[in-house]
Amino acid sequence: MDVIVERANLSDPEQADALVEIIDSYARGPGGQNAPITAHARRELARGLIDHPSAMVLLAVVEGRAVGTAVCVFSFSTFVGKPTVNIHDFAVLPEFQSRGVGRALLADVEKRARERDCCRITLEVHDTNVGAKRLYADFGFGPWDSPTLFVTKPL
Repeated sequence: MDVIVERANLSDPEQADALVEIIDSYARGPGGQNAPITAHARRELARGLIDHPSAMVLLAVVEGRAVGTAVCVFSFSTFVGKPTVNIHDFAVLPEFQSRGVGRALLADVEKRARERDCCRITLEVHDTNVGAKRLYADFGFGPWDSPTLFVTKPL
């Protein structure tokens, strides 16, 4: 299966709709929130990412259909003095999982991070997401030390 990874053009309604479809599919599953994204998120997702100055959205395309995404945000490491990239959302439609789409997306994120002289790629993964953890470990993420806690204050 040929997978093409491209930077999303979210001004294109077809690509924006595809991103919403992929993110919503992920959100509905156990790795997401076990519920669909909100109507507000459906409406504002593409525009919000277009307007976000450090966002980079990649789409994995198979036979003309977007089937996966990596939504990334660039930041800066004060300890290293170089940029970093965080994979904020990483999702592949269920019927395309375990077929190389995730590997193609990760390889492209890494290539783009190296081109920008990033010192690291970060991501979050739920401890129960065994398949994703296996993929990330195969790609060199780790070690799986004691967890870093991510806490949230809803606004």
